[in-house]
Amino acid sequence: MTGFATNANAAGGKLFFQRHGLPIGLQLYTLGSDAAKDLDGTLAQVAKIGYRNIELAGLLGKTAPEMKAAMDRAGLTCTSAHIQGRAMGSQSFSGDLSKLADDLNVLGVKSAVMPLFYIPDRFELKPNLGEDGPAFLSRMAGQMTLDDWKWNADFLNQKGRALKSAGITVGYHNHNNEFAPIDGTTGMDVLLKETDPSLVTFEMDAGWVTAAGHDPFALLKEHKGRFTLMHVKDIKPTTTSNFVLKQDPTEVGSGMIDWKKLLPAAYESGVRGFFVEQEPPFARPRIEATKISHDYLASVAA
Repeated sequence: MTGFATNANAAGGKLFFQRHGLPIGLQLYTLGSDAAKDLDGTLAQVAKIGYRNIELAGLLGKTAPEMKAAMDRAGLTCTSAHIQGRAMGSQSFSGDLSKLADDLNVLGVKSAVMPLFYIPDRFELKPNLGEDGPAFLSRMAGQMTLDDWKWNADFLNQKGRALKSAGITVGYHNHNNEFAPIDGTTGMDVLLKETDPSLVTFEMDAGWVTAAGHDPFALLKEHKGRFTLMHVKDIKPTTTSNFVLKQDPTEVGSGMIDWKKLLPAAYESGVRGFFVEQEPPFARPRIEATKISHDYLASVAA
């Protein structure tokens, strides 16, 4: 703690997360299949690092009560979860919303975030020969029209309205596909314009915004109050701006994003949930990468 305090004093400020009383969160997707293989062991490691809040990307084969019990054993909370738009597994926005709300309330989740655009039903959901997941999704995104993005906005509004009475806010998480130019605008612009702020919030993935060649600071300023969650994701300067799910990932604090400025800017704009997330490939074991990111954020004075 001495080193952290020295860093804060040298910067002429106080530790960002400590000052605002916010936990440093972790999106469990970062740990890949490790979490599903040994949930209790993984959550214990996450808590030992210093994380206190997690964001789920599925229940990893557990029921909601089983997952809640595992989190309790590790001393972790879960305030946000990624929920697929299509019916995939036990949880989706296209399934039983009453059951979904019950599960999320058991977990303590307040934000149900759609992690990816809903691919239109008219599309054939089949990768081409030799096409990996990111290439397939990017091809799907490239075929979407403005009407398809408006349909996504309507879908989010509907789900937001349905879940609001259960105390759950529906959100949308961006990648970089949403920033591709389309008829003088972008999918992201359509989603922000066509969703009802009283029903739908947004989770900014700062790494993907930057990979798209856009400025997260400008996006926060232009749409103040719309982003209440953030994926704290860093990328290397070698990342070439693109809209097809490509980036050169790295641990938070080791890349091109100025977190000492972005964290307070995000807070000022309304972000209250911060979750570390890192994309593969990893230069070291995933749990080590999550520790590097956590320790850097714990030392940020802003």
